[in-house]
Amino acid sequence: MGSAPTKTHCPYCALQCGITLDVSQGVVELAPQSDFPTNRGGLCAKGWTAAELLNHPDRLTGPLVRDDRNSALRPATWNEALERIVANFQTIQHDHGRDAVGCFGGGGLTNEKAYQLGKFTRVALRSAAIDYNGRFCMSSAAAASNRSFGIDRGLPFPLADVAHADVVLIVGGNPADTLPPSMQFFDEGRARGTKHIVVDPRRTATARRAELHLQPVPGTDLALANGMLNVIVREGLIDSDYIADRTTGFDAVRRAVRLYWPDRVERITGVPEHDIVTAARMLAGAKRAMILTARGAEQHSSGTDTAQAFINLALALGLPGRPYSGFATLTGQGNGQGGREHGMKCDQLPGYRKLDDPAARAHVAQVWGINPADLPAPGQSAYEMLDGIGTPGGLRALWVLASNIVVSAPNALHLTEKLTELDFLVVSDIFLSETAALADVVLPTAQWAEESGTMTNLEGRVILRRAAVAAPDDVRTDLDVMADLAKRLGVQGFSAEPEEVFDELTRASAGGKSDYRGISYQRIADHDGVFWPCPSPSYADTPRMFVEDFPTPDRRARFHAVEQRATPELPDDEYPYYLTTGRLLRQYQSGTQTRRVPQLAEAEPEPVVEMHPTLAQRLGARAGDKVRLRTRRGEVVMTARTDTGIRPDTVFAPFHWGGAACINRLTNPELDPHSRMPSFKVCAVAVTRIEAADAPIEEGDLTHG
Repeated sequence: MGSAPTKTHCPYCALQCGITLDVSQGVVELAPQSDFPTNRGGLCAKGWTAAELLNHPDRLTGPLVRDDRNSALRPATWNEALERIVANFQTIQHDHGRDAVGCFGGGGLTNEKAYQLGKFTRVALRSAAIDYNGRFCMSSAAAASNRSFGIDRGLPFPLADVAHADVVLIVGGNPADTLPPSMQFFDEGRARGTKHIVVDPRRTATARRAELHLQPVPGTDLALANGMLNVIVREGLIDSDYIADRTTGFDAVRRAVRLYWPDRVERITGVPEHDIVTAARMLAGAKRAMILTARGAEQHSSGTDTAQAFINLALALGLPGRPYSGFATLTGQGNGQGGREHGMKCDQLPGYRKLDDPAARAHVAQVWGINPADLPAPGQSAYEMLDGIGTPGGLRALWVLASNIVVSAPNALHLTEKLTELDFLVVSDIFLSETAALADVVLPTAQWAEESGTMTNLEGRVILRRAAVAAPDDVRTDLDVMADLAKRLGVQGFSAEPEEVFDELTRASAGGKSDYRGISYQRIADHDGVFWPCPSPSYADTPRMFVEDFPTPDRRARFHAVEQRATPELPDDEYPYYLTTGRLLRQYQSGTQTRRVPQLAEAEPEPVVEMHPTLAQRLGARAGDKVRLRTRRGEVVMTARTDTGIRPDTVFAPFHWGGAACINRLTNPELDPHSRMPSFKVCAVAVTRIEAADAPIEEGDLTHG
């Protein structure tokens, strides 16, 4: 595609770091863009090695099919694979109803793919059964932001603003490991005197750089937020003018936090009373302050209310909309923001419209050229949809795109068994993931550097990935496959061209909360991306939100009183410790990609469970010993590592590995009532040292522990 380097973006996290790809004589050289705003010349180890996946020997280079459940996958032509899909989808829908066939997407899909997958499910299949793995990521923060601010954009300001705050409170986030290039902004702030407060049960790389580290019991962040607000109210540190002019509902919150005295909150959270008061005063005393939440606070059965508690704290201090201040949430997946805006969630249409809103249905139906009555009703959230496989009215066939459910879903062993109960499973991926290995049809898909498309990063900045290399001869893009399948199903109106799909997306989003109508490929190319909302080509984009008001009916932000609830599983005699999970510096998501990169695999060759030396001594274990982790849902085996920086009652394990080390076999699927987020970040666990004579769990064992 020419010798000039191609400007594009990293395929991993929501920073979407700017990179260039220089292709010469078949060799792809990757370098960071020195001037792209989110990375400014920086890249993490994952980004530097991303191009190694393009010609990886494990790459899927043609369709695979299984002749029956007892046979192995074998190569097939595209025509055979797609005809099998069409025949099975049509038969299953004829016999069991339209909602018996569904789709499950991934937060790494481009905006065009996310949009077209939602359209394909609702127009070509006329099914309500769609959701995506972003339900397991950002849904709680999104629900809280929508009900308080009237809109959900992870960062309502550019990432670079972080460097100019005086105090930054980071709750349940470890950007030093999960968003490494972003740390230049945090470091720049510290160099000019910014003080960081980190809330995390572990002394992470981010916590080690902080002025103050608070280590609560997992699942008690809400009480901590209410305790800090209690201090601010009692000491007269609230911004009364801001509350009166720009918000509603504060009186109920004021009453609710009266009971959260710091000494009581210490008993709930384990955080010393003095530190609670100090943190509250630091925030309140800052001219410019930010509160940033992430998955550690949000991936709980009370995650929406927890995010809400920190929004309440931010509103009471008058932060949202103020210069270099505000509340924000750190998006994880590459297109976690865009993926939830354009129709992959079971209850949403493009533009962040609600599927049960008659006006929204009419607008999108007009763009799609269908009758609004033909659009299905809202479906079930991700876990509920998957858990319903094999039940009356549940899924019988599923198409999974860019998601590795077997590793990344909660209660993963149970959901793996559910996938095997499907009559028909299709998986589109670049490698034969643990989920693809179960499929009846596997479709190879083009990688990030082999196709163009837009992504929306953690700031709400819409950026353009550009194709730089050709895909293998027998590999097609997801857009092309969706268009072909729709045509074979007898439905027109699906394009395989990314820019055409994006133009349709902008029309479908027009007038919605996430309005892209004024964004085009050319406008993105002329700038460093375009911030939504951007309702017309003549409209300046919106890098900073809430400066004057909020997009709610009365233009005010809303407080909501929330209370600490007991964690669904508390330690007991059988399961005496807390288990929490998270990411590692050199691995990403289910590890399908990063575990195949030699440099990354060598740096982190196996998962380790982190525990305090006191706990290890109690178990009779030393660093390097194998230990068995057991919850009410299953068990896994990992290598122990000791660290004095973690709470003695808590163990931490990464979620990037499958098989016998798949930690999500243990996690609790208890759902948040608002967001339907599972309780990934806390459950009760038993930990035992494995004697040399003990047999470890077999990699392929699907029996419950």
